[in-house]
Amino acid sequence: MINLKLLFSQSLTSILVALLLLCARPSLSSRQNEIRISTPEQIRVEFDSVPCKNKDRLSAAKALFEKMGASTSEISVDEYQDVENLVVRKQGTSQEKIVVGAHYDKVSDGCGAIDNWSGIVTIAHLYRSLRDVPLKKTILFVAFGQEEKGLIGSRAMVNAVPKDQVMQYCEMINIDSFGLAAPQVADNMSSKKLSQLTADLAKGMKIPFGRASIFGADSDSSPFIAKKIPAITLHGLSDAWTSILHGPNDKPSKVNPNSVYLGYRLVLGLVVKLDGLPCGEYR
Repeated sequence: MINLKLLFSQSLTSILVALLLLCARPSLSSRQNEIRISTPEQIRVEFDSVPCKNKDRLSAAKALFEKMGASTSEISVDEYQDVENLVVRKQGTSQEKIVVGAHYDKVSDGCGAIDNWSGIVTIAHLYRSLRDVPLKKTILFVAFGQEEKGLIGSRAMVNAVPKDQVMQYCEMINIDSFGLAAPQVADNMSSKKLSQLTADLAKGMKIPFGRASIFGADSDSSPFIAKKIPAITLHGLSDAWTSILHGPNDKPSKVNPNSVYLGYRLVLGLVVKLDGLPCGEYR
């Protein structure tokens, strides 16, 4: 693992200011004027009320997407034998797909604000940003259930994809636990080519970025990789993560909203970049 403290050699506030100034310059995308960029404050307020009970998480995730403007026709709850996944579909002009996911469940202790309500907030704001943008690829924003019990929701989704449709799934981006540090890729849960693209993009966007594998852990990108679908897990953990995640300290007060915002901006850039590239580019 890298020394995560190095990612804070600059304060997140100074990095945030630089990124906000960068917004006034031309974007990587010619569709900049159509993308609705959420503000750091809009990200922050989503943590004023975090559902701390697992039984409330699915409905709260659905309500958050509705708040972001998702229509009834775009929202579905895919029910499998042991799990429910929330899917919000942003239709593109082709049958090619990008999955942008985060698990909504939590362990029994704590509120799961970082692990992984931060991921749900991120994908909901990504939907808001891209809602009115014409895209080539269909984006599936997926809130996975029962990740903490063995990646049950993501495995169920992948296993349900017919063999003749696997090649339509271009990439999968998984967000698991932003909120403590700058965005990082978990190399042990990510495809190498997609990881390098993300690192290059972060450099171009002047967003601090690192590689910090979490050995002995797994996340919802892995079932996609096993299905030969390029996938990446991004997190925002610091050296203090072991004292926060999966325990009573995982509560809203521990979330640094600037960390979540930087992760959101990076993933937004990544989705736009991938939408303009051939589907098989990173296989």
